[in-house]
Amino acid sequence: MYIMLLTLDDYKPTWQDRLATPGMMIRPKGNQLEITFSTSDTESWDGFVHNLNSFLSPYNDSYQVQTNDECTPDEYFIQEDSGEVRNNPKRSCQFNRTILEECSGVWDRFYGYDKGQPCILIKLNRVIGMLPGKDRQSPYVTCAAKRYRVGENEWREDSDKIGLLAYYPPNGTFNLMYYPYYGKKAQVNYTQPLVAVKFLNASLNTDINVECKVTSNTLAAGSDRDKFAGRVSFKLRINDK
Repeated sequence: MYIMLLTLDDYKPTWQDRLATPGMMIRPKGNQLEITFSTSDTESWDGFVHNLNSFLSPYNDSYQVQTNDECTPDEYFIQEDSGEVRNNPKRSCQFNRTILEECSGVWDRFYGYDKGQPCILIKLNRVIGMLPGKDRQSPYVTCAAKRYRVGENEWREDSDKIGLLAYYPPNGTFNLMYYPYYGKKAQVNYTQPLVAVKFLNASLNTDINVECKVTSNTLAAGSDRDKFAGRVSFKLRINDK
């Protein structure tokens, strides 16, 4: 056991068994990936607002400027070690909260929930050493109505309910400059990139099944065997009374 412990690396796993495509998750946290609220009932969405405020606190521009670097977009931020000499701690790139614009909580402190135009934040799970794009093409997120089964041989999707969507940053990209990730111990100030999607005119008083997925020219497309590989599904319901 002692000999085995000597082979372990404090900064990265010796063996890394992972999916070809990392999972995705959303914020705010709802009940089992369900975001349900009423525009007229402040208490029904106030918890979502507080959840987003807490989650985005480390992304405040003032904090990012103090702790992280202003990096070159569309290029990997490679920080290699020199032989046995560790290049630690690794630096990290700024992800300023205001990049999320209408979904930053800075311009609209209620993230659109009071108007029935909610913002949902999407993050790609961290994987040490992952390079999610090539040829200066960053991976990007798209959201659409999810196809779901309603009978043995019958499927349905809510494309007529989902309405128009807006993405922040533009085009819904996870910019390459935030990769690779070197691990929590080596890169203590790492700020995970986010994509926000804003539902501009979703149908009211009805369930809407949504699926968001990442598209990349290096990551394999997710499969039905793993519902969270490169995608995340959730239910949205906006009531007006």
